[in-house]
Amino acid sequence: GNSEDTVGLDARIHLLSSRQFSCVYLKRPDMAHGLVRRESVDTEMHTAHDTRKTYVYTKKRGYDVTRNPHLNKAMAFSLEERLQLGVHGLLPPCFVSQDIQLLRVLKNYDMKRDDLDRYIFLMGLQDRSEKLFYRVLMSDIERFMPIIYTPTVGLACQQYSLIFRRPRGLFITIHDRGHISTILQNWPEKDVKAVCVTDGERILGLGDLGCNGMGIPVGKLALYTACGGMPPQQCLPVMLDVGTDNETLLKDPLYIGLRHKRVRGQAYDDLLDEFMKAVSDRYGMDCLIQFEDFANVNAFRLLSKYRNKYCTFNDDIQGTASVAVAGLLAALRITRNKMSDHTVVFQGAGEAAMGIAELITMAMEKEGLPREQCVRKIWMVDSKGLIVKGRDHLTHEKERFAHEHPHMKNLDDVIRQLKPTAIIGVAAVAGAFSEQIIRDMASFNERPIIFALSNPTSKAECTAEQCYTFTEGRGIFASGSPFDSVTLPSGMTFYPGQGNNAYIFPGVGLAVTAGAIRCITEEIFLVAAEALAHLVTEDDLAEGRLYPPLSSIRDVSIKLAAKILEYAYENNMATLRPEPSDKEAYLRTLTYSTDYEEFVADSYRWPEDSMTVQSCKL
Repeated sequence: GNSEDTVGLDARIHLLSSRQFSCVYLKRPDMAHGLVRRESVDTEMHTAHDTRKTYVYTKKRGYDVTRNPHLNKAMAFSLEERLQLGVHGLLPPCFVSQDIQLLRVLKNYDMKRDDLDRYIFLMGLQDRSEKLFYRVLMSDIERFMPIIYTPTVGLACQQYSLIFRRPRGLFITIHDRGHISTILQNWPEKDVKAVCVTDGERILGLGDLGCNGMGIPVGKLALYTACGGMPPQQCLPVMLDVGTDNETLLKDPLYIGLRHKRVRGQAYDDLLDEFMKAVSDRYGMDCLIQFEDFANVNAFRLLSKYRNKYCTFNDDIQGTASVAVAGLLAALRITRNKMSDHTVVFQGAGEAAMGIAELITMAMEKEGLPREQCVRKIWMVDSKGLIVKGRDHLTHEKERFAHEHPHMKNLDDVIRQLKPTAIIGVAAVAGAFSEQIIRDMASFNERPIIFALSNPTSKAECTAEQCYTFTEGRGIFASGSPFDSVTLPSGMTFYPGQGNNAYIFPGVGLAVTAGAIRCITEEIFLVAAEALAHLVTEDDLAEGRLYPPLSSIRDVSIKLAAKILEYAYENNMATLRPEPSDKEAYLRTLTYSTDYEEFVADSYRWPEDSMTVQSCKL
């Protein structure tokens, strides 16, 4: 009954057959004969671990091992492992390498008829064999990212209830208030370093998808591993289900979420307060909590409320801002001037627009322009037209960028009147950048900057082809979703840059967790933007790219994280001690490997002091 009873050889057979105990813990890994090792277990159960071998021993055998995505190697298990783990006979007799498994996955993937089927296939692979899943993603990240992330993840969220197979992450509802800490105890991993949470109210540009929005945190954290190298066991996706105002979902018999209108007000705030405290209590104050796809009405105030109390950021506000400003900084190498020389008009005045505008302001200030003048170079157009002083019903955020000017409702008129050097679309209004607008931008700018950042692709303000065609190849283009290369009649070929948040949040997450940074400031996102822009080569710019190729994103994330760590230590923000001398090398030691672990047979004897038992009623 005591947690630290030491038992000898005579008790061995009794313990292994008794239903009083679920696990046997060894003081040394070389005393494990006859027991089975398991990787994904509670911290207390780890007796030894290195990068290739796992020494944790449980009575769990055979069938359970092949159904555990953390452990499953399928036909890559060696004969010795099959005998040791009790899976001999449960698998076909063939022995294959991970390379052959990858080939099988790719051939099956090519047989799928559309992107939604490909998404379902990859998510099924993640549920079966985690290391193989990430090996597939990293084999060609440019090919697979549009499937597990934007734009396909948007369609997947719309169909999430229909394609739902196996739950992933935690689902916490408004009715769980008072019990969130208990629910967190149900999650098997204790060493969680990054939590991605949504309430599903503003999924991409698709609106309120309620519980179906869980596809976003799942996809984001998959990129934490694939792009940033964070071990998947350290990542936890969370859905805060407070209901939905989407009538179609409420009437759908297949819908997996709560069937009532969204709960708002004090009850909602109490849920968020309890959630933030429960996560930090269980996983520590340096556990990163990333907010994703909250509606404007909540996103800004929650960020303001929690940013100085917890380790948190909002990717829609700050991540989008960082990747957009990185694109602008890269574009400056083409226009050959400073950020403060530009006038920017936003189509949209929501989370993304405000975040980008704030970071542009900081970049201009860094060049020496007074803040008041910086703000005057930024204009915004929302659904009611140009945001100007004196207009009714402006939020606090919009008031900051309201200027003295006659009200104008039409974006075409705004562009023609203000003559901006850059236009940025973040309102999810498809086709908002008309042919006339693009031609006007080209008429008063030698190199007009045109960013169509809305997701998914169906919501983009213009296509890459439209931008390059209507500007005769002079446009500097970036988009939120991927576009194919464009060849103009003149023979010039452009490879449009995708302003994908995946360039930012995995690197930020890696730096924050690796350095135990407990407060994520706006300056960190400016450092990230500058670091990303610096990684764009002259060859990239010549091809129309404002970002490094996605194929290099793992290396990009590590270099970006190293720059953030340097800044954090210089400004006393990182709490990890001692400070790593070579930060990039330190980060590389933390990155997740898709190589299979080796399950090695050890010992032959059981000295009396070799076995420690923890009581656990089954």
